[in-house]
Amino acid sequence: MKIMIFFQLLVDQVTILETMTPLDFMAFRDYLCPASGFQSLQFRLIENKLGVKQEHRVRYNQSYTKVFGRDPTAIEAIQKSETEPSLSYLVQEWLARTPGLEESDFDFWGKYRRAIEHMLTEQEQLAQESVRNFICSNVAAKRAVFETILNESLHNALVMRGERRFSHGAFQGAVMITLYRDEPRFSQPHQILTALMDIDSLITKWRYNHVIMVQRMIGSQQLGTGGSSGYHYLKSTLSDRYKVFLDLFNLSTFLIPRNLIPPLSKRMKTKLSIATGFWGHDEESSDQNPSESSVEESL
Repeated sequence: MKIMIFFQLLVDQVTILETMTPLDFMAFRDYLCPASGFQSLQFRLIENKLGVKQEHRVRYNQSYTKVFGRDPTAIEAIQKSETEPSLSYLVQEWLARTPGLEESDFDFWGKYRRAIEHMLTEQEQLAQESVRNFICSNVAAKRAVFETILNESLHNALVMRGERRFSHGAFQGAVMITLYRDEPRFSQPHQILTALMDIDSLITKWRYNHVIMVQRMIGSQQLGTGGSSGYHYLKSTLSDRYKVFLDLFNLSTFLIPRNLIPPLSKRMKTKLSIATGFWGHDEESSDQNPSESSVEESL
């Protein structure tokens, strides 16, 4: 919550800067060096700690050594932030341990797969003759989309192409938490997932507001104070490749109607009725040190 308030403040501050005229902005622009967005060490560290990967950055922005080359302390801090576990990594590790994913227990993913097949088959069968071809074509397209998460190899291929971020196990956990968010044990995890999307959204809003302000103040042809292409470089950072929790935004694509959500077994209902407890462990082992497995400690 505190992080979201900080980023909301950053978004709102751009509105104040926009009250200046381009001539007023020009009068002090040279004093911004070396404080441009590209030269901002703190912003780079924030991105890395959230989980923005080097390969997802636009090509111009991949070489930070030229900008911070004379500051070994900055280079060391950036390299450390790139090798340490990011928030995205920790969240994925936590999601992959979501109770109920185990095939030997509730086997949510197997039940979810059957529910999807039932939903798509029913849509085909109930299609009126006049629109059957259109409906069947639409269902085939949906089936292909669902297959990208049901088939781990297809999912991993999308991760390699940069179109997805989460591991397959983490994606499964996110789907399960979203579908069963009303269960006591999944209430706080669902709030965490929502907060992560809010943070990503606020950063994107800040980037967008920054782009609009730059175009208004210096146009689209001048170079940025950090030596970048200015407006065009900043505009390129608005793409999904900079969204750390992109998969959470796209999760709604894979939701199913409430009446098709697999009912919880009595044992699973009991397990999820307990708001405490630790991911990936049976309730009998709840005497384990919480710091070893609690996502709240990780976050």
